[in-house]
Formats: sequence, C-alpha cells, structure tokens
Amino acid sequence: MPTQLDWSGVTTIREALTRASSFLRESGAKDPLFEAELIIRHCLDWDRTRFLISMMEKVAPETLRQLSGLLERRARHEPLQYMFGTQEFFGRPFSVRPGVLIPRPETEILVEQVLLHASKLWPDGEKLDVADIGTGSGAICITLACERPDWNVTTVDLSPDATAIAKENAERLGARIRFLQGDLVQPLLTAGEQVDILVSNPPYIPSTDVDELDAEVLEHEPRLALDGGTDGLDCYRRLCEALPTVLKPRGLVAYEVGIHQARDVAELMKASGVIEEVHIISDLAGIERVVVGMRQ
Repeated sequence: MPTQLDWSGVTTIREALTRASSFLRESGAKDPLFEAELIIRHCLDWDRTRFLISMMEKVAPETLRQLSGLLERRARHEPLQYMFGTQEFFGRPFSVRPGVLIPRPETEILVEQVLLHASKLWPDGEKLDVADIGTGSGAICITLACERPDWNVTTVDLSPDATAIAKENAERLGARIRFLQGDLVQPLLTAGEQVDILVSNPPYIPSTDVDELDAEVLEHEPRLALDGGTDGLDCYRRLCEALPTVLKPRGLVAYEVGIHQARDVAELMKASGVIEEVHIISDLAGIERVVVGMRQ
C-alpha cells in the first residue's frame, strides 16, 4: 500500500488531481493520471469538458473525503467499475458489483456478430427464440432483447447473485427477458426446449492461468465466471454436445473465446454434426475472439 493520503495544502481540483495520481502511482496503477481523473470526475459528477475547464476551482472538503475512500479502494486493486457501480456496454449503462463479471468491450463483437448473422438467416421482424448461456450482468441478453424486441430471449446462469443483478439491469433498461437458473443449457434440455440462436460467453481461462491473472481480476471478479477447466474448453465441449438437441433445424450459434481457442472451438462446433458453416472473427487487437456457426 502507498503512504497515507494527505490533503494538506490541497485547495484546487488541479492540486487534488496531482496528489491523487501520485498516490495511485505508488499503489502500482498502470495509468494513475487517467484513473485519478476518472475518480475525481465521479465524485463531482462532471463530464471531461467541465473537469478540464474547472481545474483551478476550489475543491470542497467533502469531495476530498469521498475521494480518499475511493482512492484507498483503488489502491487495493478494486476495479473502477465496481467502485462506480456501472459499466457501459453497447451504449447502455449496466449496473455491476462484486458477484458479476464486468462486461468487456470484446463482448460487443459477439453481440454484433449475432445480429449480423441472424439478419442473413431470417427476415427482419422474425420472432426468434434466443438463449444466452451465462447471464453475468445481463449485457448480452439485455442488449439482444433491446436491439431486437421481437425476439424471445431466455438466459441461464448458475449464480443467484448474477441473476439478481441482471434482473435489475433488465428492468431498468426495459428488456423483456426470461431468467432461468441452472448449469449451462441443462434447464433447456430438461424442458425439452429448442432455440433458433444460442449465444454464450462462458468461462474460458484455463484453471492454471486463473491464479496468474492481475490482482484486479483475481481478487474481485467471480472465479466461477473465469475458470474454464484444465484447457479452458470445458464449457464449449458441453455446449457443443448439446447442439443437436437444443438447436432448431435452422440455427445460429455464437461463442466468445479466449486467445488461441478459436480453432479448437470451431472444431467442437463441427464435431456436433449439426453445424455446417463456421466463421471466426477477430477483435481490434487481432485476437480471434468470436466463433459463429450456422445450421441451415
């Protein structure tokens, strides 16, 4: 931990920024100035323009007290999204807190690909049955329901905490979702249900790699949402084995995958015997991030 925060002599926003960024730098923050700005703006509820033109304004004692608490939490590697209680995804604000994985920008590519490939398989306005396996904050299922209100969207998660948070997000964002609790596709199999679209961002980090993650992730985000078994592919195997039963005769499957996993997951899709066409899509960093399969 860095030395104790000391606000003596700090009277302006600029001075608070300097002191806060110095504190975060001592705590090992990768971008202390940027993080200090975000935390101060959160305390003040200011956008960046207001912040930049107000650097010489006086900073109130109550703001410094609030800032101290947040900086000390950040020094313990708590994610900013948990501290602020929100993360934007696909242009919508999602509530997040411990117990749910923080939505990542790469997952927006998964949603984009589902929407893109669905438009190729079905006419607009088609009432499709969609299942999102692994609810988390609800980022995927809620975004799909908001973008395509005609779709019947079901989501499944093993975690009651994640389900509760996702329900809150769905209600606030006006998404109509059916929530099921269970292990991967098991609730659908038990009910004998089939879907047109199956989408999932399951745990995919190999067990031995989970303990090597940054403290920010390892100490705060749920391991259940990270650990994908010995080689990271456990969930994909189970999902793909269920495809002949759970997918309708014309269907779409889309998974987010970890680094170096896309080819293996594509083979698992093909091995199911029902996926005839597979596409692999890279993220902005060039990592093969999404695998899409079609049954026609």
